[in-house]
Amino acid sequence: MPGEPQLYGLPAGEARKRVGDLRQLARIDEVSETQGPARGARRITLHSGGGLSVDLLPDRALDIGAVSYRGVPIAWHSPTGFVAPALAVNAGTEWLRSFGGGLLATCGLDAYGPASRDDGVDYPMHGRVGTVPAHVTRAQVTDEALVVEGEVRQATVFGENLLLRRRITVPLGSGTILVDDTVTNESSADAGHMVLYHANIGWPLLDEGATLRIPSHAVSPRDAAAEQGMADWFDLQPPTPGYAEQVFKHDFSGGGLAEVSVDNPAQDTRLALRFDTEGLPALHQWKMLGDGHYVLGLEPTNVDWSRGRAAAAAENALPRIAPGTSVSYHLEFHLSGSRSTTPGTEGSSQ
Repeated sequence: MPGEPQLYGLPAGEARKRVGDLRQLARIDEVSETQGPARGARRITLHSGGGLSVDLLPDRALDIGAVSYRGVPIAWHSPTGFVAPALAVNAGTEWLRSFGGGLLATCGLDAYGPASRDDGVDYPMHGRVGTVPAHVTRAQVTDEALVVEGEVRQATVFGENLLLRRRITVPLGSGTILVDDTVTNESSADAGHMVLYHANIGWPLLDEGATLRIPSHAVSPRDAAAEQGMADWFDLQPPTPGYAEQVFKHDFSGGGLAEVSVDNPAQDTRLALRFDTEGLPALHQWKMLGDGHYVLGLEPTNVDWSRGRAAAAAENALPRIAPGTSVSYHLEFHLSGSRSTTPGTEGSSQ
């Protein structure tokens, strides 16, 4: 984070002279939910001092819930809300009954995609980690950033023991969220490892006047429904009754730090998602433009796979982590004013 952070047009040091407490400008709030299906769950809210507000969900793998930038909501929220983990069921497709959306829902750590059964073990849709509470080890405002760290362990007797260490950093005065994850296999056997970062963009950032840019090497449809939409995979239509979801798979392998974006000139708001393609060589685009379910998923993943854990294992496509070793992932969410001059165009290098 080069240079002194800026707070409302002034260097942070100068801004501090004008307040009695930095919390007037930037702070971390910790609360517990009191109503509905979220009752009892923790929520940590970060205010950057630069127009960015971020809700973290410690009881859902320290994922990211509601986000706003200069008053504009960024993330889609599902009808279920952010359900407390005690009400979540890890079986079959029950994930859909507690998937609240939000800017980041982590899927994994040993499976994602459709539910399947592999070697006598049932793997629910999109895995189990998203309903595992985190042990929060740090929540601190420094001279440069707001930092929250935590540990999330997905484990069972006679099975996997995967530890996710997560650090979320919001530079002071910025519109940026940095996510750094390390997954360690703490069992005595190799562990299958699949992870997908389910980032969910909603209205008003997402609308028919916004520009979607995914400069991948190649794009392919997940299934027959997506094949029908290949000609306009990048087009962001208004909500459509009866819309059938489409998923497109984008190859980013060997591309260094990749960037995809949604730019809305009408809202003067742009979201850029950057991710390290060394660990996350693919991105799945979830296009779901129905009434109420009006959402664009931008989903970096460690394996370009969409048919579940069992099929990945059967076809030798399942990544594995050796005992005692780790893999790391890095994502960045950058919110800023719009840069778009031609709404409705796309910029894929396919």
